[in-house]
Amino acid sequence: MSVTIITGASRGIGAATARRLATTPPGGPSTTLVIGYTSNEVAAHNVVDELEQRGTKAVAVQADIALEADVERLFAQADELGPLTALVNNAGIVAPIAPFETYSAERIQRLMAVNVTGAFLCAREAVRRLSTELGGPGGAIVNVSSRASTMGSPNEFIDYAATKGAVDAMTIGLAAELGTRGVRVNAVRPGLIETELHADTGHPDRVEQLVANVPMRRAGSAEEVANLIVWLLSSEASYVTGALIDVGGGR
Repeated sequence: MSVTIITGASRGIGAATARRLATTPPGGPSTTLVIGYTSNEVAAHNVVDELEQRGTKAVAVQADIALEADVERLFAQADELGPLTALVNNAGIVAPIAPFETYSAERIQRLMAVNVTGAFLCAREAVRRLSTELGGPGGAIVNVSSRASTMGSPNEFIDYAATKGAVDAMTIGLAAELGTRGVRVNAVRPGLIETELHADTGHPDRVEQLVANVPMRRAGSAEEVANLIVWLLSSEASYVTGALIDVGGGR
């Protein structure tokens, strides 16, 4: 039974990806989904219950991906369920919207710890298990970046945008490094998407404020991003690696 790990899967894009994978898992119907979460245990177990009602085996594992020991424990628990074949590197945080000159070192360091160090650690553990050079079965990693990585998010959260720029760079470099080792690495870059993340910015109405700037004049859904993630994990994307694919309605 193969295993797919989805970090940050108790809500938003992570949860939507889990639901989509329950319909078309990359390793077939015997794939087990590991639902990684940081603190919302109830929401994570609700996702697991929903998946199991659909006939998909799933487990919830708590882990703060900013902590190396937690990441190692997450992957070790996944090892008990079967060989890893895919990672959706989705967990991430955003800080409240604020002027650049007000950013504290603590704020910047926390964003970097989760969005950069955490993403790197999860990718590292996945590579150790997936690389054919290391005896693994091969597989795929999809990193969840953001359109902020190219737009910079001025007057909102430049530090968050910078963390996603790092994810983009990691995606490109890692894809090249693993090209002959059976592992494809790609990133999706969501734009304005209707998720709970906006509340964390201190502006829960942020979507309504910004939707007029989107050429399609609407926000995207977590399910629309999940559809792309699942395609990138699948054999249909077998010649796609090192790609940074925008999901932003034209912006």
